[in-house]
Amino acid sequence: MIAHMLAIGDPLLNSPSEWLPVVLIVIFKTLITFVFLMIAVLFMVWFERKVIAGMQNRIGPAVAGPWGILQTLADGIKLFFKEDLIPERADRFVFKLAPYLSLVPAFVTFAVIPVGGSWTDGSDGTLSLFGHRTFMQLADPPIGILLVLAMSSLAVYGVMLAGWSSGSKYPLLGAVRASAQMVSYEAALGLSVVTVVLVSKTLSTHGIVGIQDTIRSWNIVTTGFVPFVIFIIAATAELNRPPFDLVEAEQEIVGGYHTEYSSIRFALFYLAEFMNTVTMSAIMVTLFLGGPQPPFHWHPPGAQWAWGVLWFFAKLFIFLFSYVWLRATLPRLRYDQLMDLGWKVLIPAAFGWLLLIASMRVARDRGWNSALAGVVGVVVLAACWGLLAVAFRVSAKRRELEGTAF
Repeated sequence: MIAHMLAIGDPLLNSPSEWLPVVLIVIFKTLITFVFLMIAVLFMVWFERKVIAGMQNRIGPAVAGPWGILQTLADGIKLFFKEDLIPERADRFVFKLAPYLSLVPAFVTFAVIPVGGSWTDGSDGTLSLFGHRTFMQLADPPIGILLVLAMSSLAVYGVMLAGWSSGSKYPLLGAVRASAQMVSYEAALGLSVVTVVLVSKTLSTHGIVGIQDTIRSWNIVTTGFVPFVIFIIAATAELNRPPFDLVEAEQEIVGGYHTEYSSIRFALFYLAEFMNTVTMSAIMVTLFLGGPQPPFHWHPPGAQWAWGVLWFFAKLFIFLFSYVWLRATLPRLRYDQLMDLGWKVLIPAAFGWLLLIASMRVARDRGWNSALAGVVGVVVLAACWGLLAVAFRVSAKRRELEGTAF
């Protein structure tokens, strides 16, 4: 079972000569994944501060290390040695547990992300490690996408429990606001993922990457680009990144759900935020842009898995830079605008597009005219969208006349 979950290939591990390499592979890949995420978070914090400083004509970190690259490490050491304060009215156990409920899901989610490998020339994306064939990901469970969605849902508990356990009204208000935001946008995010699963016909992240062998078979193309846009917007709201950073609206609710946190516990929340940014960017690369797959079949001679790693990090860097660009560019939305976008635009659009793709797939499988089915589906979706818009407008007008406008 362990061999199957870790995609090592030997289901029967009876003697030490068989299971010892498996254990070594598990330990090695776990350490590599953990070290990579830690380095990625340190780089992301420095990168964001440096890029925004350049966009705002400032210097940014420039003292600790070359180009200030060690500034994040210095800040982390400072937070580690600061006094750890726990409010008098806090639930001490839950207060201490909450930061880990935000941090651990990010690491578990990244465990199912393929970061390299080659699928060309009949290869299945594996490489040889300690005498065994294994994937360039920590684990490849057959329900990898469901694990990603489950971990995304679990992160809500860390936010909610942090605010509730603080024993203060402002963190509680921030936690309620953050939970409502994350749950609302998780629905749209899940529907866009279902569209990818429908097209890919597998829940395995390795399998989803395997079918995207060229740019024309990337899911951003096969799903019609709309789920990709919805996923980006919903993921940005899930991550509490600008312009959806209402969780930390300082002028309204102090510092949000982690107002009462200090020292290393605050650092864990900070670490979780940036680790989730890296992880969610990696998920978008995996689901829509082919993961480590290049946009063409050509690859240089030699280690083909390294070519896949290069492409994966190039795509990942594009998303990370986009998040920094958004932070430096866009103002924060109002809370009513945030909820309206999620419930009135993204969820109907994601659900409608899922039905459209499903109807076209059914039409194609049964030999019908899939183009005609697509046109009919678009017309029906446009009509439904118009009815929803009219209903929302009438409801808003009625509330305005009654003096109870939201």
